[in-house]
Amino acid sequence: MEVPDSESRIDQAMIDPRVIDPARELVDRDRLSDGEVDEIVALMSALRAWHGAAERMSEASRRYMNLNRTDMRAVRFLIASANAGELATARALAQHLGISTAATTKMLDRLESAGHLVRRPHPTDRRSIVLQVTPSTRAAAREGVGRLHARRFDVAAGMSSDERRAATRFLRALAATEGAGETGVEAADA
Repeated sequence: MEVPDSESRIDQAMIDPRVIDPARELVDRDRLSDGEVDEIVALMSALRAWHGAAERMSEASRRYMNLNRTDMRAVRFLIASANAGELATARALAQHLGISTAATTKMLDRLESAGHLVRRPHPTDRRSIVLQVTPSTRAAAREGVGRLHARRFDVAAGMSSDERRAATRFLRALAATEGAGETGVEAADA
């Protein structure tokens, strides 16, 4: 095995159970060989690298569009709603984002004044409004987030069907660990 540089050793120390759990109190490694543990550590390291890259790419898109994280999520929801042929309302957006109606109104005012969205009367409900992103925001999202998604899609397209199914099973199983036995500390560190 190649000797990693200092930064790599620290990164590995954050995820290698032989380092972070030498007494085997949390991770049962009895059924695994050292080579298998090395493979799992490499997989988890690749996952950390992907997570970091995804965060950096997302941040770059938000900076490019001058949006915070919640605003960007709102814009993506509005674009997806339009693409699906659904009318996006403030209530649906608030529910999607998990924020209050007051916070939603404040966010919509900010997005509207920045030229990212317009409010239109709902075609069938006089009490409701429909939210739409502006053409310039749609174009900016397409150039930033859309092109990024296309590159990610190409990576998945380059995998075999078996590889995609294995990756899907892994990621779904990993997502299912959310909340399993959390004490609050684990959730904050994740």
